[in-house]
Amino acid sequence: MRIPRVLTATVLALGLAGIPVPVSAATPTTSAAGQYVALGDSYASGTGAGDYSDTACTRSRNAYPQLWADAEAPASFTFAACGGAKIPDVLADQVRHLGPGTTLVSLSIGGNDSGFASTMLSCKYSTLSACQRALDTAAEYVRGELPGELDQLYATVRDRAPGAHVVVVGYPHLYKEGGLCLGGLGSAKRTAVNEGSDLLNATIAGRAAAAGFAFADGRPAFAGHEICTSDPWISDSNVHPTAEGHEKAYLPALEAAVPAG
Repeated sequence: MRIPRVLTATVLALGLAGIPVPVSAATPTTSAAGQYVALGDSYASGTGAGDYSDTACTRSRNAYPQLWADAEAPASFTFAACGGAKIPDVLADQVRHLGPGTTLVSLSIGGNDSGFASTMLSCKYSTLSACQRALDTAAEYVRGELPGELDQLYATVRDRAPGAHVVVVGYPHLYKEGGLCLGGLGSAKRTAVNEGSDLLNATIAGRAAAAGFAFADGRPAFAGHEICTSDPWISDSNVHPTAEGHEKAYLPALEAAVPAG
């Protein structure tokens, strides 16, 4: 049976339109304002958002984890997310920052594991058929391998931070669908990329729910501000959220998923 033409790798990158996913799930109720640890890839570190405190990992002072910490002033904040990270990197280098005292964890991961960079290159610079082949390959990985890898990661996070409220942050749709996109992708490619976002987000949200973690959906947060809109919060040059996207989309999505008090 042929796999639908979808780009699961998008992002770094990305949302499940039409399929409801939980905004939050049952998790420990320990106060989230205590010890906050931000894990994940470039969508968490703030690649593309500028004002970097760490250029190697493109950790931006404009990224939503830093903005949340600035606003909420937790007792401690560890910004471990790193541009380019995959699930093995989080397991090897980032989860060590978690501990019994951790009260809040945010996590964005899965896009790079799905082949986001190479898929986007195929879709931006190659033919529609090449783009679709890349999306099909990504979809096979997301359906077949990603769920088990996420389960392992989520179990490790819970084991190392048993009292934490964990928020898994999803990826946005990257492109406006329909109409013209001058200098950008054609309509068919844009639709395929967004469908890939839906598959990736559905998989991530499903495994997060199974682990008892909250899921902050990036798609409604960025709706109307994708690439090719009049006011994009995602950069066409690097297909990552801008500083405005982190402040106006990702930060409110995180805030909505974190319990008050």
